[in-house]
Amino acid sequence: MGKDISVVPEVQFLEQVLEWIARGELRVPKFQRPFLWRPEQMLQLFDSMERGYPVGSLLIWETSMPLASLDSIGGRQIPPVPEGGKVAYVLDGHQRLSTLFGVLHRSADAPRSMKQEDWMWWVYRPLDRADHDGVRYRHWKSGEKVPSNYLPMRSVLRTLDFLEYARQLSDTYNREEADRLTNESERIAQRVKNYKVSVVRMQGGTLQQAVEVFSRINSSGQKMRPDQMVSALTYGTTGPETLSDKMEEIQERIAASGFGEIPIMTIFQIVLALSGEEDVQNTSWEAMARKVQGQLMDAVEKTDRTLQEVVEFLRTEVQVPLARLVPYNIQIMLLAVFFHFSGQVAGEQRRKLRNWFWITSLAGTFAGANTTQVRKFIEEMKAFAAGASELSYSGERARAFPERFDLRSARVRSYLLWDLQTFPERKNPDGSSINVADQLAKAHRETYRHIITQSRVRGASSPANRIVMATPPGMSIRQALIKLAEEDRTDILDSHGVSLASVERLKADDYADFIAVRQHEVASWEKQFIESLGILPSEQEFGEADIDTE
Repeated sequence: MGKDISVVPEVQFLEQVLEWIARGELRVPKFQRPFLWRPEQMLQLFDSMERGYPVGSLLIWETSMPLASLDSIGGRQIPPVPEGGKVAYVLDGHQRLSTLFGVLHRSADAPRSMKQEDWMWWVYRPLDRADHDGVRYRHWKSGEKVPSNYLPMRSVLRTLDFLEYARQLSDTYNREEADRLTNESERIAQRVKNYKVSVVRMQGGTLQQAVEVFSRINSSGQKMRPDQMVSALTYGTTGPETLSDKMEEIQERIAASGFGEIPIMTIFQIVLALSGEEDVQNTSWEAMARKVQGQLMDAVEKTDRTLQEVVEFLRTEVQVPLARLVPYNIQIMLLAVFFHFSGQVAGEQRRKLRNWFWITSLAGTFAGANTTQVRKFIEEMKAFAAGASELSYSGERARAFPERFDLRSARVRSYLLWDLQTFPERKNPDGSSINVADQLAKAHRETYRHIITQSRVRGASSPANRIVMATPPGMSIRQALIKLAEEDRTDILDSHGVSLASVERLKADDYADFIAVRQHEVASWEKQFIESLGILPSEQEFGEADIDTE
């Protein structure tokens, strides 16, 4: 049940708000995301303050409830929660406060280096107009000495440090120039000291209500992910690592293996499924928060181990090189269910699982799957893992060869997986080998280049109008293919599945006919593969590429 919340708006001097942070009385809860602002955003904030522009209000939550919070803000350690004292938590304004506290309360012995994590907190205000040329603030990245007329912003709230800077100006410049620069620096310091911010205090309410408020107003305009919400509702009960922390660890480990990132939401659904949850798509935060203290955190460890088996299976037996080429993320979740609930996996079971992957990919089985259907898929996979039933997808029919190259389509991703297996040893015109998986990992859709680049040519958007090949400067893919055919270098053409018959159309500048011929050839080869798996081919040769990936 919710509790009454009161909202108290007020205006505070910025210096006072930063002092609350320095005393540990104003803290950032851990469910906030890390500091993400770019260096130029930090400079813009100071520029806005000097101009007297509003920089947005701060929303803080005052509560007696103990809440896990960050022990450093803006790269500076802050003291622990004061014993018996009042504590408030920042719900909106984390990035702004971190910038201001990290810069204005920077200690004199803080690290200075060429690393962004160090230099970004050292902000200066050039006192000469010629030095800033319209941009009032600067980071100092160089290892060289900072110019004397650059006011260090860390000194403006510290009287002794500011006086020391004024003394240095007197030692460096003649009296008239030193007085002018000192007056300018005092003007800027007063701007900061006297800057007022709007603070909205939220008093009362529950943690769930506070998290809900945060999720609705966070600056990205996006709701918190369910795993982040569950983590926020269970801080203080899961130890130093939260549910989100652990899942991001898993995601990073898989990405580092070269397979790429599996979406966090997919990992979260696997955790739910392995904990015994049947509804992995539309479950309540509160129910999940209760499970964290029981099965859910254990399921994270199981997910870590099981996903390694899933990735190995996809790589070696289905030959999926990258997570981003998996047609449906639900396939990863269901494979995890299988490997978790099965015992010793026999070769025949693996073969059936491989066929299941291809059938569901080519047929679009999981497109737009609703909660009830997903629950049924999980039940079926558990039964198959236990040897109690088969995966009955024999009636599924493959969708037609896609007419449009769009990686948001599961059918196009299925085509690419077939293409990668069918033409594994491609070569460039100079005879060098092509590692398509590596290129896909870096460039994604740009890896497959157009042969015919004129968009108005009929069929120009077809996957058959794309291949992976590097050409010399000034030479198009079309020109390269014609040259290879003229030089009778059919081995290179064959490595891409480009026939001499289709290249003849290129020579005649009949681009639409080239695409039509190659489209028919590629679709026919793919159809043979589909039939070899025992999958019913589409009754139409070509069809729309539905955008149906999650």
